Amino acid sequence: MIKKMRQAQSYVEAISRSGLSIYDPIEVGSLLWIPIGKLEILLNGRLQGTSLQGLPLRTRSKVIKSKVCQALGYPMPKVFKRTKPRFPGQNFDTYVQKSNNLQIWNEEVSLTRRYVLIRVSEDDIVEQVKVINGETLASLDTTGTLTQKYQARLSIGVESKELITPNDTDNLQAIIRSGPYPSKIKRGPTEYPTAGNLLPIQEMYRRLSKLIGKSFFDAGSDQERIRGAELHRIVCRYLGYADFKDDGKFPDIRNQLLETKLQTSPTIDLGLVLPSSQEPLDIPQIQDRTIRHCDVRYAVFYAQTDGARVKLTHLFLTTGESFFRRFRQFQGNIINRKLQIPLPRNFFD
Repeated sequence: MIKKMRQAQSYVEAISRSGLSIYDPIEVGSLLWIPIGKLEILLNGRLQGTSLQGLPLRTRSKVIKSKVCQALGYPMPKVFKRTKPRFPGQNFDTYVQKSNNLQIWNEEVSLTRRYVLIRVSEDDIVEQVKVINGETLASLDTTGTLTQKYQARLSIGVESKELITPNDTDNLQAIIRSGPYPSKIKRGPTEYPTAGNLLPIQEMYRRLSKLIGKSFFDAGSDQERIRGAELHRIVCRYLGYADFKDDGKFPDIRNQLLETKLQTSPTIDLGLVLPSSQEPLDIPQIQDRTIRHCDVRYAVFYAQTDGARVKLTHLFLTTGESFFRRFRQFQGNIINRKLQIPLPRNFFD
């Protein structure tokens, strides 16, 4: 934890030296952009134990915002502007929570924004800070009334393996590793990608093609998450990782900018962001290049099951940019928003 705090503190020092305010824009992934995990560490370090006892709502809000500025190395403004989000430079809003009922007033959930949720005790002492992005926040709604769901249709062709595009996006090609490619990848699958570590899509296709015909235990048709996790585990092994790790964040194998999909039906659930989106991904830049959602590679596996084993029969590999060249997007997105979201009981654990 000390090492992580020291690494996070380097962002604070850089921001302090920059002289920027919380309203000055910062390019996503740049040296001054604080990744979501580091942001959470810094805010917990500064805000935990802060007392808000007896403070009016407006004063309480100002105290929290002031503490946030101090935590991140920003000067405190004379007046906090009513911007959306409240901290534009790092693209996040803050919410103080005494209960697990999150309320967002007069605006929609932004899928690319970060949300800083601050848990306070019954005596108004800050206990914990949790930072999530809008995509994760939307997925926490259990009522089914907050959805923005994109889907596409998979049609099986003649070939069992298809490389939809032979090249990565132009943005990614400049930082892709050149051969020869090591059989083992030394970094972990959930670590951030680096220029010397990213395999090109063609090499990824060569390795993942070996999975066709492989099978694994079927946990049941109502256990799609377990099925997907098992595919994720196998993909990690065939790519060359020594260990399997899954933190539930997008993309599944962050170190290779790879998202995996297991299909036993033609409908592909894409979640809340289109693969072709040019919105920036919340990860550090690579050689001064901002990584976008459309730069992510998608490995779509089609499988058949007899109830006992899931057998992988087809592979489709593409970039997000080229995703809809092969898969037809469903028209008529389901969009229905209720900006009152119940957080899980163990959310702040």
